[in-house]
Amino acid sequence: MIPRIEYLEELKRWKDKDLIKVVTGIRRCGKSTLFEMFIKYLKENNINSEQIIHLNLEDVDYEFKNYKELYNYIINKIDSDKQYYVFLDEVQNVFQFQKAVDSLYIKKNIDVYITGSNAYLLSGELATLLSGRYIEIKMLPLSFKEYITAFDSTNYQQLFLDYMKNGGLPGNISILQTNPNDINKYLDGIFSTIVYKDVMARNNITDKMLLENILKFLFDSIGSPISTKKISDTLTSKGISTSNHTVENYINAFLESFLIYKAERFDVKGKNLLARDYKYYVVDTGLRSYFLGKKADSDMGHILENIVYLELLRRGYKVYVGKVDDLEVDFVAENRDGLTYYQVALTVRDNEVLTRELKSLKRTGDYYPKILLTLDMDLESDYNGITKKNIIDWLLK
Repeated sequence: MIPRIEYLEELKRWKDKDLIKVVTGIRRCGKSTLFEMFIKYLKENNINSEQIIHLNLEDVDYEFKNYKELYNYIINKIDSDKQYYVFLDEVQNVFQFQKAVDSLYIKKNIDVYITGSNAYLLSGELATLLSGRYIEIKMLPLSFKEYITAFDSTNYQQLFLDYMKNGGLPGNISILQTNPNDINKYLDGIFSTIVYKDVMARNNITDKMLLENILKFLFDSIGSPISTKKISDTLTSKGISTSNHTVENYINAFLESFLIYKAERFDVKGKNLLARDYKYYVVDTGLRSYFLGKKADSDMGHILENIVYLELLRRGYKVYVGKVDDLEVDFVAENRDGLTYYQVALTVRDNEVLTRELKSLKRTGDYYPKILLTLDMDLESDYNGITKKNIIDWLLK
């Protein structure tokens, strides 16, 4: 198992705190494995096996008809004089699961941990019922720093090119180490489960061709500002009839399944969010490579941008696309310390390209940190307060 140190440390910090620990993220990003790592940690710290209850609710051994069956199953394994740790994987598979989770939570000797592969988990009734009583840990596929721990090689440039193409889903690793030709077969299984089970079945979507065309448009347009109208008009021009409303519903379904992420646009000078032409990024570049085929390799700059976007999310930032007058800053990353601006480019060895990439950063009108990330192998450089860094070095720090 590849260590997921940051996520594991977060679980340790929240252990025995009076909050439900909710781990969300796309299927196969490592949520169940994270629980296994944490359970191992508990056992190494004098928690007996009988004090740990771990149920994967996609397993046919744990097919509960409703929340009451789930609750009774767990309660029958618990003594009032011991502390228990309850782990429920893919809890949304149980009807009205939130009632069972809430009932377990109010027991003083139960520490509750749950996972889910759909944002629906923390919407609606659960959010209302458990408001202020849970902490969400948003899990993503492997970072590049985690990815390289699986390989003996120190050729980080080659590993990064592989990472750009194959993505960071943990299940990829053993396939890449044994039979790389099977990678598409593995990604096909994950893609089908997410799209046809998490998206179509959950949202009662029946038009598979329309769904795939909208998703293909989004995957092919990562890092470009797009609107529902643009997607609708493009598909209609190709003879695929749809509407803005339908496109919006499909995009929301993709967002809820964590298949894509939306970056809102931020007016840097006015310090406010703009209401249209969002950018979208895919949760894993390997899934994009699989779905788009050879076409996926033609846009390395936006793939690089996608990787930086996900890394900023991992580091705890809220991430926006910056607008400065008529120019754009790739990312405005916000945390408690303020803002950091990021511009991403494959290379800036050409002076014209360098000038273009620095232009928007120079116009921000403030003194927040400004960073230019590229694949150039030069040493760090400074351009009047704008720091140029190699993206691989940045990812590994």
